[in-house]
Amino acid sequence: MKHFFVVLTSFLFWLTGTRADDAVPPQIPVRDFFRNPQAAGFSISPNGKYLALLQPWNNRLNVWIEPVEGGEAKRLTSITDRDISGVSWKGNDVVLFAKDNGGDENYHLYSVDRDGKNQRDLTPFTGVRATIVDDLEDNPTDVIIQTNQRDKQLFDAYRLNVITGKITLAAQNPGNIQQWITDWNGKIRAATTTDGVNTSLLYRKTEQSAWKTILTTNFKESFDPEFFSFDNQHLFGVSNIGRDKAAAVEFDPETAKEVRVIYENPDADVGRLAYSRQRKVLTLATYKTWKQQIVFFDHETEDAYKYLQQQLPGFDVARVGRDKEENKFIVVLTGDRTLGSYYLYDIKAKDIRKLADLGPWLHADQLAEMKPIEYQSRDGLTIHGYLTLPKGRDPKNLPVVVNPHGGPWARDDWEFNPEVQFLANRGYAVLQMNFRGSTGYGRKFFEASFKQWGGTMQDDITDGVNWVIQQGIADPKRVAIYGGSYGGYAVLEGLVKTPGLQSLHLHEHNSAVLETAIGDDARNGGRSGQRQGLVPGTLAGLKRRQNQNTPLCCSRRERSASKYRRIHPNC
Repeated sequence: MKHFFVVLTSFLFWLTGTRADDAVPPQIPVRDFFRNPQAAGFSISPNGKYLALLQPWNNRLNVWIEPVEGGEAKRLTSITDRDISGVSWKGNDVVLFAKDNGGDENYHLYSVDRDGKNQRDLTPFTGVRATIVDDLEDNPTDVIIQTNQRDKQLFDAYRLNVITGKITLAAQNPGNIQQWITDWNGKIRAATTTDGVNTSLLYRKTEQSAWKTILTTNFKESFDPEFFSFDNQHLFGVSNIGRDKAAAVEFDPETAKEVRVIYENPDADVGRLAYSRQRKVLTLATYKTWKQQIVFFDHETEDAYKYLQQQLPGFDVARVGRDKEENKFIVVLTGDRTLGSYYLYDIKAKDIRKLADLGPWLHADQLAEMKPIEYQSRDGLTIHGYLTLPKGRDPKNLPVVVNPHGGPWARDDWEFNPEVQFLANRGYAVLQMNFRGSTGYGRKFFEASFKQWGGTMQDDITDGVNWVIQQGIADPKRVAIYGGSYGGYAVLEGLVKTPGLQSLHLHEHNSAVLETAIGDDARNGGRSGQRQGLVPGTLAGLKRRQNQNTPLCCSRRERSASKYRRIHPNC
């Protein structure tokens, strides 16, 4: 309750402090919100001498390298059909990157030498997707990948030599493995399987041993293994078994029992763990309240983060890459009003150097702040969310766009959102809410969404709309609702349940056809079939409403473009 009043007081102070005479920012071109970044994906070579990155060339992101000590960047690739996705080093002389073909989302793994020679597709198989399982940092030539080259429906693990291109089967998928987990010696010793409802953890003591199922959880509980302990005996991971909020734990695969709880938070699920490979210690865990929080286990890491936050105040800071000796780190700064910036941090010299701004054409003082809010649902749950008010406008009787997130088992975060910033720049307030079922708030909040599609999940959205109207922020006659995926479904449900509450409904690539949505989710290892539940009447109600005066606009995304269909003549 104390936390609620702190948030409410802060929100009211912010609201009353927003002045109508603040400068209204200029209208920013649409493309500036959605264009490719100026630079992205920085990665440092193991010896700390070179940076690999993605930069546009002929309007496509390509691979470039530049010396750490300074000098002109050199382009290694000349791709023009699709943006390259992801770049990393293998040793000090080979750069790896991923690219699909014509938008088919079958990403292949490519390599190119540091001098720009010998570019090759390392997984040249038609209709196949490849991803890296383990980069095998201590092996000069090999990586562990997974591909579906043997069976399009299954991903086997392979050992790939990036110099010769030789690929060797390392572990065959028996039919339902979703994740391979290697130990610190690069041996595949754990895996997870799913049947769409239950998830199992498989383990073997050596690669020559038979797989054993040591743990099975249902759709309410989970243990997500992240990596082996540094002696290769235990697993570190995140578990909500026997608790409401997911905790970071150490797990003994021989006994299938938790050894200890590393960290748990009373208000939020733990997100992930991090480690120092060089020093063989756990360094931190993350969790999210209204923004990401960090708890440290290691003084050296904590001191480094504190120094970065002192030197670069006002942003979220994260170390996202390092050299092998862990002397130089790639640091990314993020926030609600910036695409982000990359820095190089020399931890011994305490030297911080900016590498690039992702979107230097966007200026924070022209963008809108994304503020945390919370309100009570009609049945007493606390619903967290975000409200973005257009800069320079009186926060009263504004046109509001309600933007429920997709999933629905996902969440909105405090971050730069190009759609939100575009709408705010055009004078709209944007309301986002983490309705029941949104992730990160514990099992009870998650399970409260079961069989509530169109029920209390939709009520949470409606209650948020009523809340923003009651605050005097929203003009009741100018409220629109827009969303994709589950958010698109919520748009249609709102048209049926509360047709007069919103004056415009826009939905894209939605989950209105639940049989398709459930089937797609199950094929991708999800568990929606056990958790979804549709309050009857949505599509029938939609048909009854099709001739009403509330406009409905629909879009469907395809690989090459978006197709829009006008449902209402006023749209």
